[in-house]
Order: sequence, then structure tokens, then C-alpha cells
Amino acid sequence: MNPLIPTLSTPSGVWNPLLWLLVFLIALAISYLIYLRGEARRKEGMQREPFFSGNRAPNGVDAHVKANNIGWGFMEAMRSYYIAMRNIHTGIVNDYVGWFLGVLALMMFIFLLWGGAP
Repeated sequence: MNPLIPTLSTPSGVWNPLLWLLVFLIALAISYLIYLRGEARRKEGMQREPFFSGNRAPNGVDAHVKANNIGWGFMEAMRSYYIAMRNIHTGIVNDYVGWFLGVLALMMFIFLLWGGAP
């Protein structure tokens, strides 16, 4: 083993931190070259305005998307789940500890029933 090139040999492969650092620096250099080839000048007119699915923004350039609109589709699709979770959420720590202990007991029962440990 060369002391200048520290390499750790494991059953799943070889770990060489200097090699990984070199790969990371090369990837960084390639990314920077791609960045440099980008368009330097700014667009004027319609191309500078925010994009709202092809519609003009109501306030022009100063348009703002509210945070509750960002995940609207996901929240709408999961509405029944969130309503059920809101109904069982009490905010009392004793309830959470009870749920934790109940699920832990169920998992222990399943592991003991099917022999979870070899």
C-alpha cells in the first residue's frame, strides 16, 4: 500500500478519498464550463416576465406566487388523508406516547410470531 495514496479495501470495493475528490473537482469544472457557454445577455420584453402557464401575471414583473399555491395539487389529491390525520391529531403528548407504545408492541408481536431474529 502506498502511504501517499490512502486506499481502503472493503468487500464491496475500494474507497480512495483522493480519487473521489478528483472526480468531484472534474465534475465541478465541467459544470462551470457549461455555465460559461450560457447566454450572457438578458432578454427584453415578454421573455423577462414570470411564467404562469402561458398566462400574463396579474401584476406584471412584481407577481408573487403564494406559498399555499405551490403544493395545491398534492394537497388536493391527499385531502381525505389530511382530514383523517387532522381529526386524530390532539396535540397531547400522552396520546403520541400511547400510539408509539402500541405500534412498538404490535411490531414486537409480529417479529416474535414470524421469528424476526435468526
